Amino acid sequence: MIDTLSSYRAFAGTQTFHRHASTAIGSPMRFGVYRPDRCDRAAPALLYLAGLTCNEETFAIKAGAQRFAAEHGLVLVTPDTSPRDTGIVDAKKDWDFGEGAGFYLDAAEAPWSARFRMETYVTSELVDLLVERFDIDRQRLSIFGHSMGGHGALTLALRHPGLFRSVSAFAPIAAPTLCPWGEKAFSSYLGSDRSAWTAHDASALMTQARRPYPDGILVDQGLADNFLEAQLHPEAFEAACRAADQPLTLRRHAGYDHGYYFISTFVADHIAFHAAALCRPVPS
Repeated sequence: MIDTLSSYRAFAGTQTFHRHASTAIGSPMRFGVYRPDRCDRAAPALLYLAGLTCNEETFAIKAGAQRFAAEHGLVLVTPDTSPRDTGIVDAKKDWDFGEGAGFYLDAAEAPWSARFRMETYVTSELVDLLVERFDIDRQRLSIFGHSMGGHGALTLALRHPGLFRSVSAFAPIAAPTLCPWGEKAFSSYLGSDRSAWTAHDASALMTQARRPYPDGILVDQGLADNFLEAQLHPEAFEAACRAADQPLTLRRHAGYDHGYYFISTFVADHIAFHAAALCRPVPS
């Protein structure tokens, strides 16, 4: 059962927010869907993964993306960033771990493994739900995200070849095994064996690939981002793409920080980038 929590008109389309009982998570999950009126019945869709402390509404409210999705005839989908009200001790203690910080992976360590299964949720359960109930074309999906969600977009695109036509990111946590945010999350979600962490590190995954997205990957990074040096490491992903012969457009922007003023400035470029991939004929 899917509950529609709210509905709004925007740019000749409809923004809705929903709640459903998730099998993967074991509790209700929320997500948003923006659908332009001009969309075909089997519509192309772009999934956006939000960052730390955000939820399914953050991007829809702050990014101004609906205007550009309507111009290109794309559905925008915004899942929440983690399970909520899990009852797990300390799940709400820190802003950068636990609820609001699921890191888009399936936890392997108790107590997190029972509920924090965001990779399965996003790539399997949510995709199935979108296809079955929201008339989304399974063969025309793309993904992008910001910060922790940029990490999620890059890693899920690399871990699930063929699921997404294209991938991009704003200020992604590009090498989480090298930064405090990643070390904190991975040590609790995945355990102390650091070799297991590399399976969820975009830079490490790219070193094992060979040109997985031949039409390119787009990343935007603000140079006034307070988290750039300690947490994000775009240079590691850049080097990994070079080694993998992966075309990468990494744009560095003077004066821009980590927030939604930055995202809203460049979101039109990202939606156009994905529209070019999603509007090509479906491969036979």
